[in-house]
Amino acid sequence: MEKIIIQSDLCDGCLDCEHACSGLYGISRINIKEVDSKYYHVVCQQCETAPCVIICPTNAMEQDKVITEECIGCGLCVMVCPFGAVYIHDRKANKCDRCEGINEGPGCIQSCSKRALALIDTDMLTSQKQQEYFSKLVEMEKRPQKSFIDIIETSAKANKLLDKK
Repeated sequence: MEKIIIQSDLCDGCLDCEHACSGLYGISRINIKEVDSKYYHVVCQQCETAPCVIICPTNAMEQDKVITEECIGCGLCVMVCPFGAVYIHDRKANKCDRCEGINEGPGCIQSCSKRALALIDTDMLTSQKQQEYFSKLVEMEKRPQKSFIDIIETSAKANKLLDKK
């Protein structure tokens, strides 16, 4: 699954991403908030067991989009979203769908001059992290192993040095 992430150290709070999203949908489905002089994004995380999907009485909510024809604008989805990433506009729920169907990709990412926003494939990222972990394990196994006695002797030497000071 792909998710939009922000590198808060690159974001300068220009809000170009919000303006681009507003231009596409009439309401920004991404919001940038400043917290302790850093900028963070509020955007739908397409939760695996999405509370908005579970609570929707008309089944208008899906994990990654809203079927606007089915939405009655009741606002239950807004109340249960743990990220505050669902919005009501023109009596319909709105949430980020990663600009599904737009060839250039998400408008917020395209408009970000600082390249603070990115679309990340979380499955690929997980696989990459696992490979890094396995590489570290293999490297550790190649190192000469210390025996329990070596560890105790090293600890005793360190304690002696600390006691002298």
